[in-house]
Amino acid sequence: MFSLKGHSALVTGGTLGVGRAIAESLAKAGANIVLHGLQDDGDALDAVTTIREFGVSCDLITGDLAGPTEATLDALFDVAIDHRPDIDILISNAGTYREGPFLEMDYETFDRTMKLNVYSHFFLVQRFARRWIPSKTKGRVLLTGSINGRLAEHTHAAYDTSKGAVEMMVRSLCVTLAPHGIRVNGMAPGLVRTPLTAPALDQPGVQKWMELHTPNGCVPGPEVCGPAAAFLVSNEAWHIQGQMLLVDGGMSIWQQPDPPNS
Repeated sequence: MFSLKGHSALVTGGTLGVGRAIAESLAKAGANIVLHGLQDDGDALDAVTTIREFGVSCDLITGDLAGPTEATLDALFDVAIDHRPDIDILISNAGTYREGPFLEMDYETFDRTMKLNVYSHFFLVQRFARRWIPSKTKGRVLLTGSINGRLAEHTHAAYDTSKGAVEMMVRSLCVTLAPHGIRVNGMAPGLVRTPLTAPALDQPGVQKWMELHTPNGCVPGPEVCGPAAAFLVSNEAWHIQGQMLLVDGGMSIWQQPDPPNS
């Protein structure tokens, strides 16, 4: 396996689901971790314990990234750098999945979605780039998008919009930062079972329906995302830049599934 020894990473939204899977894979590859989560709870403490078992350091930061955007992100950045001044990997993963029908969407829900799923990515990258460029640090950035950045759902207009923005952000920031030696890529998971998706998947017939719409027939756990993320920030992926890797079992390339009995 490729090595991330000698590197340090900030992983936002890293105490549960996809973020935790990414943090664990980075730690397994040797990276020191600064872990961000919404709150200092049992899940967060369990994540820190697990990550430290890989023989790396792990510090925990908590906070709601949907707060007043500039002050919130400045505080997160400052505390992360206090813990690990050598951070050269940013995994901007924190996000939200709160949603409802378009005609019933209220400003507050839409605003929170954009703050978490778009603003936090954009301005965290900016803050790290401002630190990395003067010091000539070869930073690596990974933004977590979603298959919803390409495939729309009728009750997820705000979420879909935010994830589409992330995909273009990856491309735009790559063009801006690649000349400075900073790599920017994204990862777009398909449907994976996490604490956020489990309630929907556990409704009668839903998981089987989603498996039918996925070419490999799988709705896996978030662990499928970890190794892909670790690869994209590794030295081996140095020439992969401005790309969105879809980890989705092929769902995004299938026009429609075959009838069940065909």
